[in-house]
Amino acid sequence: MSTSTEALERARSGQTASNYVAIISGFMERGISENQIIPRVNVFTYHAWLALNRPVRKGERGVAIVTWVHTDDKKDTTGKVTHKGRSYPRKAYVFHVSQTDQNS
Repeated sequence: MSTSTEALERARSGQTASNYVAIISGFMERGISENQIIPRVNVFTYHAWLALNRPVRKGERGVAIVTWVHTDDKKDTTGKVTHKGRSYPRKAYVFHVSQTDQNS
């Protein structure tokens, strides 16, 4: 699975709505009305938009959000866990559909 396809799947299947306030206020500051901002429908990361065949236009600025990255347990050749998986916060940027172009 490509990076873009994985990004789209994560964006569509995420369970948290904790970034919605940041997303809506960030795009409203850019002049997009609140009723046109629908996270997980018309707001995605750069790679998720690529998977939808809608590249983000050069020079467009996204809205910063916090996402959680999960790592798997690392095991040695015997199957013993050598490093426990963990989760950590990471900054990501999302873009509104109006900041993208439709590829033919």
